[in-house]
Formats: sequence, C-alpha cells, structure tokens
Amino acid sequence: MAEEKESKPAVEEEKTEEVKVEETQETAEEAKEEIIEELGKAEVLEEAKEETKKEVKDGFDKEGWAPKTSIGKKVKAGDITKIDELLDNGFKILEAAIVDVLIPDLQSDLLLIGQSKGKFGGGQRRVFKQTQKKTREGNKPKFATMACVGNENGYVGIGYGKSKETVPAREKAIKNAKLNIMKTRRGCGSWECGCGEPHSIPFEVDGKCGSCVIELKPAPKGTGLCIEKECAKILKLAGIKDVWSKTFGHTATKTNLIVACVEALNKLTSTKINPEHIQNCGIVEGGITVKDEVENE
Repeated sequence: MAEEKESKPAVEEEKTEEVKVEETQETAEEAKEEIIEELGKAEVLEEAKEETKKEVKDGFDKEGWAPKTSIGKKVKAGDITKIDELLDNGFKILEAAIVDVLIPDLQSDLLLIGQSKGKFGGGQRRVFKQTQKKTREGNKPKFATMACVGNENGYVGIGYGKSKETVPAREKAIKNAKLNIMKTRRGCGSWECGCGEPHSIPFEVDGKCGSCVIELKPAPKGTGLCIEKECAKILKLAGIKDVWSKTFGHTATKTNLIVACVEALNKLTSTKINPEHIQNCGIVEGGITVKDEVENE
C-alpha cells in the first residue's frame, strides 16, 4: 500500500510536467504567430513606402490637387505656367503644391543642424535638433529641422520646421522650403576663368546672421564648392558648381550660418548690374539670361 501511495504523486508530477510542456509549446506557437504577423505588417509598410517613393518620383498629382487660393486655382487652370510670373511680381506663395506644379524637377535635402547625444556634446551630427522643456509631468522634447529644395538651375528655397515628433517636423521644413522658393543669379565672375558660362557667381557677396558672417567669391571652373558642407548643399541645389568662401564668427551654430548663406544669395539678385558686365560674366537669373530680360523690357 505504501508503494502505491508513493507511485501516485510521481504520476501526478509527470502529468503536471506534461501539462507545463504543452503550455510552453502553445505559448511558443503563439509567439511565433505574433512574430509572423509583425513581419507581415513590416512587409506591408515597406511596400507602402516603396509605392509612395514611386509616386513621388513620378511627379505631383495635379488632377487630384484641390487648390484653396486664387493663385493656386490659376496655376491649375493653366493661366500661370512659370514660377517667374509670381516671383517677379512679388506674389506670396501660400501653397506648396504651386511650386510642385511649376517646378516639376524639384529636389530636396535635409541639413545637419542637430547633434546626437554624446559625452561632452561630442555626438555625431544629425538632421534633427532636439530641445526639452522641463515640466512637473516630465521632460517634453521637441524636434527641429531645416530643409533645402532646388532644381539645380537657379531656384532654391530654405525652410525650418519644428514639432513634437520627427516626421511632422521634416514635412513642415520641406513645405516651408517650397513656400520660400527664390531665384539666384549665376555667372562667371572669376578673372582666372572668363569662360562666360554660369558655373559660379557673378560677383562677391556676403551675408550676416547673428555673429556668423559668410563671404562668397567667384571661382574658376573645376574649383568645386570650397565652403562648409551644409552651405554646399544649398549652393548645389541652386546650380552653383564652383565657389570660394570665407566665414567669421561662431559658425558652429549651423542655423545662423545657413541663414547668412541665404542672405548672401539674396544679395546676388537685389544688386544692380551694369549692362556692360552682363555679357562678359554670362549672368543668368533663374533659368533665363539677364540679357534676354533686358531686351524684352
């Protein structure tokens, strides 16, 4: 009888162990199913991203666009076909879709204005600049970014966006960059070159923001963009291939340096030019030579 009593708890222990094994198998199968579902969702998201990239590459959907402003309605109707009609007359662009329609070959790039967390602030440069607000509930972070758009043919724009998340900040920056689109003058103002092609800038200009001062000087062909990397992105999208530069002040503050560079580009178009130098320097404003504009006037 004692042996039978001892054998019963052993059998019960074996049964409990079998039940535990079955439960672990079931949980493992459930975990596998969850992983498979997550992988499927990830694949669907990747496919959706690829489709959106294809749509962006194909161009802006003009037919599905519903303009809200009078200028946007004229652009969709075909009454306005060139961006110069808006920029020359001083009209303010309030819809980013207007720029997408009038400049279909527009490219965009994000500028590295932030810095990742690291010891003594020595982290790697990154697109988003993070700031925090101390509250009773805890830290409330915000992300800011700057974007640059251009067609590498005389049109460029800079935008600043800020939000509680990274994606909306990036979208705001690109949208504001399109709304701030402007024309730039190009030419060959270097005495070492004198080719008359619009590969550089026609004359020396400077810009200032805060303590940052930047000077842009014309350079001969083959020099390249001898300038800070983020400013080089702006000049490349503007269509400038060769330039020399000099900076002063606290240039580590990238936002001020970028604004100073944009101010220098604005001075290229606001400065009056002697008609004798237009042909010698081969000055081009936007995608049209300044000589053609003078003859039309």
